[in-house]
Amino acid sequence: MGLLMPVSPFVRHPGTSTRLRWRSLAGLCLVLFSNPVNCGASLPSHEYQVKAIFLFNFIQFVQWPAATFARPDSPILIGVLGYDPFGPALEAVINGETVHKRPLHVIRSHHWQDLQQCHLVFVSPSERQHVDTVLRAFSTRPVLTVSEVPGFAERGGSDQFLF
Repeated sequence: MGLLMPVSPFVRHPGTSTRLRWRSLAGLCLVLFSNPVNCGASLPSHEYQVKAIFLFNFIQFVQWPAATFARPDSPILIGVLGYDPFGPALEAVINGETVHKRPLHVIRSHHWQDLQQCHLVFVSPSERQHVDTVLRAFSTRPVLTVSEVPGFAERGGSDQFLF
């Protein structure tokens, strides 16, 4: 078992680029400040576009143990467990991007067993009843677990969206 190592956002680390960080920041600003007249009608879409950018940024600042990957060019796998609130927003954010010279891919499933090979798993609120089981299943692997389920971080999740 290896531990995930956070990478400082203030230091240039191999495999991350300033271009990616600024591109993500620019995308976040575009999402937050576009279409102000109809914000109420499209809020869920904007919310998950922003959260997709956050997931991408989380990946940029984590360093997985080398043994986590079969090959130097193995992809970083992002899992979405349960109902997918992102729709195409997650792919739109990661399309054509690499982190630590690795491409990014998304896998969606309603069964945590299908996401065992993932490096980051977003646990959808639809899986609220299964959070403890999911966290136990991933606790022995270097997997970043993220959710917006209340109390997720306190129950052992890596990160929780609080907005």
